[in-house]
Amino acid sequence: MVGPQPSGVPGTLHVVATPIGNLGDLSPRAQEVLRAVSAICAEDTRRSGQLLAHFGIDTALVALHEHNEDALAARIVQRLLAGESLALVSDAGTPLVSDPGYRVVRAARAAGVKVSPVPGACAAIAALSVAGLASDRFVFEGFLPAKAAGRRERLQQLAGETRTLVFYESSHRIVESLGDLRDVFGSERPAVLAREITKLFETVLDGSLARLHARVEADADQRKGEFVLVVQGADEDADARIGDGRRVYALLNAHLPPSTAAKLAAEITGAPRKALYGS
Repeated sequence: MVGPQPSGVPGTLHVVATPIGNLGDLSPRAQEVLRAVSAICAEDTRRSGQLLAHFGIDTALVALHEHNEDALAARIVQRLLAGESLALVSDAGTPLVSDPGYRVVRAARAAGVKVSPVPGACAAIAALSVAGLASDRFVFEGFLPAKAAGRRERLQQLAGETRTLVFYESSHRIVESLGDLRDVFGSERPAVLAREITKLFETVLDGSLARLHARVEADADQRKGEFVLVVQGADEDADARIGDGRRVYALLNAHLPPSTAAKLAAEITGAPRKALYGS
């Protein structure tokens, strides 16, 4: 039931997915919920307001973002306990997937409030569904660190991950991130780059990491928009190779410069060089 509840009965917090591009992806159920709740907690009230206006929805908006979520969580829960039903939306897609909101959901659940999902678009799942890479086991990594050193360190930690990996990336860092992925995971690792999913200039490119990096670096149009990168996991023997490579690297590093030791260890064991360097 949506809307005010009988006295003493808590309302429901509806976690509502919104379109990531194509407005036709806002489901009839989502529209119904957004019309009926007492208020909508939105990451960006201006952007959400434009979406609501398109559908003729005039429900009140409450700004809820990473900078005020802790402070507002208790007040939102109080409203829910008082019988109001509320909705939680993000800028686009499914809330809490690389977006704020989990603190409010956690607080609501801790207070005994029902939290109900209204499913819909999610960029990570949409990209995975068209990638043609193994989707029975995957790991969502969200955005990689913005700084190069932190990004490479995180990728080195993931080099042996055998599940398919899903990343988000911005237009400002897509070339650099593809280059780091190529260097750390190996130039021939298969990957798919989905850009502007469900939007006018949607593209889905596939190939090796080296090929994708070269394509995006050479084409300014492929550096515009929002990106989901799906990368094939390491083969089942990768962990063993990396372990062997690090042992060989440690031995060689006692007698050779680090870069030379890493290069030789990679050639001997088949482990990615960047996963060994500095280990």
